[in-house]
Amino acid sequence: MSTLAHTMMTAARSADSGLAGPGELDRYPYAEAPVTERLGAPSWDGSDPELGRVGRRAAGSRGRGLHGQLVQQLGQMIVSGDLGADRPLVPEEIGQRFEVSRTVVRESLRVLEAKGLVSARPNVGTRVRPVSDWNLLDPDIIEWRAFGPQRDNQRRELSELRWTIEPLAARLAAGHGREDVQQRLSDMVEIMSHAMGQGDALTFSRADAEFHSLLIQVAGNRMLEHLSGIVSSALQVSGGPVTGCDRPTDASLGHHARIVDALAAGDGAAAEAAMRQLLIVHPEVERVVPAPREH
Repeated sequence: MSTLAHTMMTAARSADSGLAGPGELDRYPYAEAPVTERLGAPSWDGSDPELGRVGRRAAGSRGRGLHGQLVQQLGQMIVSGDLGADRPLVPEEIGQRFEVSRTVVRESLRVLEAKGLVSARPNVGTRVRPVSDWNLLDPDIIEWRAFGPQRDNQRRELSELRWTIEPLAARLAAGHGREDVQQRLSDMVEIMSHAMGQGDALTFSRADAEFHSLLIQVAGNRMLEHLSGIVSSALQVSGGPVTGCDRPTDASLGHHARIVDALAAGDGAAAEAAMRQLLIVHPEVERVVPAPREH
């Protein structure tokens, strides 16, 4: 096993156990205790019964500390529909209920506003915005939708988006024969192979996510590169076997290897074809993504 494969598998096992090796804390996000566990579950009763559900939701945040946790909690509630469109959000009330400062509330609402979830206007206050205004490509919103009532729609939409993005990216990447990229992609396939042999699904999924993200980044298209984070999010929150990337199999590994071989040969058509095969390994996808038209 290569040094890279050993390092990545060790890091994945450390993360799965809640431990972290040197330098790994900044590489992978770790869930923190939710606000309600650290501060005590607030009672959102009276005129705001929906807000009381926050204490019953699984939490974890991309951010650190109370600010990141509050963003996570409020974001989940908005995306799940617990806080409907045009619902007013009173900063003073939020601060009181969660026992956090006005600064924490203000910064959290700014983050949610940047994601299109809320709007703040003079003489109107802060209100929840309709779904049509949300930044549905934001990784946090993808995650919140994937684990909320819209999870089936989110999985379908992500699969359709990947079908559109990744075959094209594979074709374009074949024209960028950088040896360092070829080696890195080969390393990811090696890591996936070792992980599959050891039943290490966590390491497999992380190597898989890096493989697809790197492939998009080297396609030579800045707009596609901007979407690499979406593909990573799709792989992390798929919630079940939809494409060949969602569980370790010999077929999945074989398609990844064929993509690498096609890129090394500069064969864009073969790389695209291998990616399409990878994305329809499971029969479920055929109901989501129509087969290409025959000309």
